Amino acid sequence: MTWHASLSLDYSLSAGRSVVHFRHQGPLRILQSLYPEGDAVCHNVLVHPPGGLVGGDTLDIALNVATGAHALVTTPGATRFYRSLGELALQRTLLKLEAGARLEWLPMEALCYSACLAENHLTMALEPGAEMMGWDVTALGLPNAQLPFVDGSFCQHIEMPGVWLERARLNASDELLMNSALGLAGQRCVATLFFAAGSKLDRGRRQAALDVAREVLQGHALSATAGVTSPDAQVVVLRVLAPLVEPAMGLLKEVWRAWRLHFWQLAAPHPRIWAA
Repeated sequence: MTWHASLSLDYSLSAGRSVVHFRHQGPLRILQSLYPEGDAVCHNVLVHPPGGLVGGDTLDIALNVATGAHALVTTPGATRFYRSLGELALQRTLLKLEAGARLEWLPMEALCYSACLAENHLTMALEPGAEMMGWDVTALGLPNAQLPFVDGSFCQHIEMPGVWLERARLNASDELLMNSALGLAGQRCVATLFFAAGSKLDRGRRQAALDVAREVLQGHALSATAGVTSPDAQVVVLRVLAPLVEPAMGLLKEVWRAWRLHFWQLAAPHPRIWAA
């Protein structure tokens, strides 16, 4: 049996509090809204009770954040793309921010089992004055369980239309891509953290964001396989290759905390679900 599930989240500012209204179809939900930082920032955990996607499954997630609202959305664990018998498993996420809105899109990793056929699409549309931080972490196979990624393919698509587009198709049979220095160099975790703005960042703020990230990278265990760039005046991007999820995710969290303080003058308490 295959699933087609959808979830729509609409955040707005009401009497100084960021609140969410949601609609869902199928097995896709959010848990109770939490306010560990006070009313200004609404924290939500997105859950998918089946625990993963098989061939033929589709998940559609849509977020809209209205002017003045600030949302932080995460997940309790990995999104798992299981072995497919020939059909595609698809997750599509659309993030829309109105002017002056803020969003932190911080899901746990996408975990690709060997022989999966999967695509993960993330599209962002930001009005002038809106800002967001997000990350995408992809893990290929289960190295600790001695279950490597030896068959199948995974497509990762990240897009801010007219500003930034990244699309990678990771095919297990592509030896050059998977194992050479021109590709993943044998690493099996690919991670990206980004700050995106609906308006061009001024040069000083943009350069300071690069400097903040590079300061975190300096001396870090993953410094040789990580780097930070700004492909457009509206985007700053950190990229990481690692053998496993945990060190890559740890680095992303460090830079996320540093960027949160730099861009928004906010401390970064970890969502409670991360400690569960």
